Order: sequence, then C-alpha cells, then structure tokens
Amino acid sequence: MECTVQWAGEDGMAFIATTGSGHILAMDGAPAAQAGDPGGHNLAPRPMETVLAGTGGCSAYDVVYILKKGRQDVRGCSVKLQAERAASDPKVFTRIHLHFTVSGKGLAPSVVERAVHLSHEKYCSATAMLAKTAAITSSVEIVEVG
Repeated sequence: MECTVQWAGEDGMAFIATTGSGHILAMDGAPAAQAGDPGGHNLAPRPMETVLAGTGGCSAYDVVYILKKGRQDVRGCSVKLQAERAASDPKVFTRIHLHFTVSGKGLAPSVVERAVHLSHEKYCSATAMLAKTAAITSSVEIVEVG
C-alpha cells in the first residue's frame, strides 16, 4: 500500500493525498489561531479527522461483510465516532466510541454485536492500531425494516 501527500502551496496548510488505488483526498488545517502563525483555510477535513473517518470505514466495512457472510438481511449500516485526544503533543486519540446503527430485516442483536466485536478484536486494522493509545468502546442500535 502506498500514498503520496503533496502540500497544495504556500498560501495555507492544505494537502492533497493520492492513494495507491488512484483516489484523491484533500486535507486542510484550521485557520491560524494567531496572526502570523501557519494555518489552513478550512476547505477540507483535518488529517486527524481523516484518521477517525478511516477507522469508521474500516470497522463498518467489517460489520457489513461479517453480517452478509452470515447471510443476514442487512440493509444499512452507519457508525458515528466520537473521540477525545491528548491535551499535549503528540495529540493522539485517547478515547474513541463507535456507535453503530444497523438496519435490516430480522437482525438478532447478538449477531450484530458479535460482528462489531469481531471487527474490533480480529479484523479492523485501524482500531487495532488506535487501541495502542485509545480506549475503544462501541454500542449498537438495530433498526428493523419492512
């Protein structure tokens, strides 16, 4: 796997990542806290927001895959992540909570909870890495569809 990240130019703190699969992702910093400090223009997600989003994507992918492989009638899956970071540099994540909302027909709570558990404990590379500095918790909500 590879990725190239290029600074977008002298006027700000925007960066463009080009992934090995050929996709482009923009990132930008917050505006400068004080005049004269480097800052972004708030035109794209912050780099650490993309780490958090990638973590949600990685885990949600696992959950849907596990449910589909188990022949569950899953129709939707979303995950809301809430995170806290250390107060001083490096400002690593110290707590991450993932709240999954999974919709489908006849989904047993124990089956969905098992899929979430397997993602965190076995399959999701992102949560495995972030668990080195962050307490990772999760919750599940199931929505029955007709």
